[in-house]
Amino acid sequence: MANPYNPNEKNKKEQVSTMFNAIAHRYDFLNHLLSLGIDKLWRRRAINNIKKYNPKKILDIATGTGDFAIASLRLNPISIKGIDISEGMLQYGNEKIANRKLSHIITLEKGDSENLSFENDSFDAITVGFGVRNFENLEKGLGEMYRVLHKGGIVAILEFSKPTSFPIKQLYWFYFKYILPTIGKTFSKDHRAYTYLPESVEEFPYGKSFENILLKIGFINTKIIPVSFGIATIYMAEK
Repeated sequence: MANPYNPNEKNKKEQVSTMFNAIAHRYDFLNHLLSLGIDKLWRRRAINNIKKYNPKKILDIATGTGDFAIASLRLNPISIKGIDISEGMLQYGNEKIANRKLSHIITLEKGDSENLSFENDSFDAITVGFGVRNFENLEKGLGEMYRVLHKGGIVAILEFSKPTSFPIKQLYWFYFKYILPTIGKTFSKDHRAYTYLPESVEEFPYGKSFENILLKIGFINTKIIPVSFGIATIYMAEK
């Protein structure tokens, strides 16, 4: 899988943390600007697919500044835990949660997605928004998600994918490879963060390939839900 800075070094986890620390101060602004706000609709659709499970304890992995965790409040849970390896992202996320007076329900903390500190069967639902693509060891991270999820619990993973229809495919890759990195570099001052994004999407095993990995880990009743002409995909899976 692609590394943000040095492709010859194996410490992807450290590189990802460094990258997100560097862009944390502009992440929310750029995230919504570059997606034209559509990312909010994608999260909402993912949450709508979780509703019938009525989860009370939710884990949001690679929580960043907590957008998915905050959006999950629509599920009326008792508690939401968010973890991320970037202290910079967590700082902004905790400020956001405190300002909205949500700290009694949502707690964000530093954590490694591939070595979760929680007991087995701790959560009713797990959400991941644009995070599994950054795992150093994808199967290990998914295995940890499986471990801490209750039997009958649900996982909702939102990730970029690769549209295949003309002209969406051509427009998508032109935007991803040329326009997005230019805007990202201008506002974040990190020349690699937004060139890494299309590289990591290019390498990610999306669609059926990713579904097969979920099944290999042990998940059942998997579902693939393309959104916005296949720009992104919501993956649902039960334990």
